Amino acid sequence: MNSTWKQRPEGGGKFALWLLRGIACHGGRGLARTLLLPITAYFMLVRGPERHASRAYLTRVLGRPSGWRETARHIHTFSSVILDRVFLLSGRMDQFRVDVTGLENLHTQLDKGRGLLIFGSHLGSFDALRVLAQKRPDVQLRVVLDKAQAPALTELLGALNPQLASCIIDASMDSTSIVMAIKQATDEGHPVAMLVDRSRPEDATLPAQFLGAQAPFPTSPWLIAALLKVPVVLAFGLYHGKAHYSLSFEVYSEGLEVSRRNRAATLGALIRGYAERLEHYARLAPYNWFNFYDFWNTKHVEGSVQADLDADADAAVQRRTAVRRVA
Repeated sequence: MNSTWKQRPEGGGKFALWLLRGIACHGGRGLARTLLLPITAYFMLVRGPERHASRAYLTRVLGRPSGWRETARHIHTFSSVILDRVFLLSGRMDQFRVDVTGLENLHTQLDKGRGLLIFGSHLGSFDALRVLAQKRPDVQLRVVLDKAQAPALTELLGALNPQLASCIIDASMDSTSIVMAIKQATDEGHPVAMLVDRSRPEDATLPAQFLGAQAPFPTSPWLIAALLKVPVVLAFGLYHGKAHYSLSFEVYSEGLEVSRRNRAATLGALIRGYAERLEHYARLAPYNWFNFYDFWNTKHVEGSVQADLDADADAAVQRRTAVRRVA
């Protein structure tokens, strides 16, 4: 099994995604959902690494051995959420029931006139955040997204919602450019959303207990939050079947302080706290987990954590200098 998500090719390809979009837009959600069975069959028959990763994860979260039925349900849930992106991103929120909790806490932070970071994950639907466009039309959500990782899907999302596409901060840029773009957005009072559960092979990580074992989590989102000194809000959008979603916001910090002397300990505590919340929601909706790779593989970070953190710290100093020059 490939150990990282970066090694897996994009599923389905451009033709399949655009076919799905055409049927969804012209035939409606009901007709489009009939495609979920053959899509699930494709993943069950062709995408062996994802199938094995699903079984390994489900065994952890369910607390018992999982079989092909559970894996098929897992992949079907994933396919459902991908399909619903077509409707959520094209503004057809009226087709869904989205129960929102913690929105008043988010409003409180936004009303202070400064930006904030919204930390999400590959648990459920991050696109449920589009409900903010209805609740707070005065706020423009910026999203950090690696356009190079899934080019066909990125092109599709741009066609569905050009305005949203123009607000994407490309995570494939160099780190300084990413931080500068995030700073500009938060300085203008915008919330910036990013997914913080996955690490790339070159990322510095720290391990945290998650579903019974240590798993690596990236440190860079937390270092960025500390560098910019903006609030951090956790967001979890869960799919509950049919057309029902829930969206929960939790204020995690109103401003992080990470000193060089206690960096590893502070970051470790922050990541452990985040992993606890992620596990809480994963257990609430176990079939919403969409990290189809060996999430618990920590081999690439053993023995190099402190060195990577020091390298990140040096890069952060350089970014801070650049930030001050344009402030």
